Amino acid sequence: MTLTLIAAIDRRRAIGYQNKLLFWLPNDLKRFKSLTTGHTILMGRKTFESLPKGALPNRRNIVLSSQAGLQLPGAEVFPTLDEALASCRPDEHVYIIGGASLYHQALPLADELCLTEIDAEAPRADVWFPPIDPATWQEKSRDARPADEKHPCPYAFVDYVRR
Repeated sequence: MTLTLIAAIDRRRAIGYQNKLLFWLPNDLKRFKSLTTGHTILMGRKTFESLPKGALPNRRNIVLSSQAGLQLPGAEVFPTLDEALASCRPDEHVYIIGGASLYHQALPLADELCLTEIDAEAPRADVWFPPIDPATWQEKSRDARPADEKHPCPYAFVDYVRR
């Protein structure tokens, strides 16, 4: 199984505020869809609740929740990360899509990071991505993009692999 953390982070590694994305970057959303479609996405309950239309189409949706008996349309619910990962096939590509506590929990298990590094600081944030230790993670690719009429600040698609 390949385990990838995918997130958009600002200069301080902030990822959200009040269960919402910090920046509206259409190219980031397109990249997210392109990478995750046809694969498994694993998220916490609050992240699932933040999805505007519920479970994302053309993906296996897995949600972690400690609420016994919780049922979410279009998603499988597991109480722990270990149980969720145990339900995955060896050839499955699993993308961790948030939130912050799940990123912290899954980082030691991850094979790759697919980050959109935003060259700005959100005015308000209440959740952060864990620190990326250069002794553990090596940058594999970087695709820098300038600000434009649809993207209010410069950003880069950066992929990391475990050393």
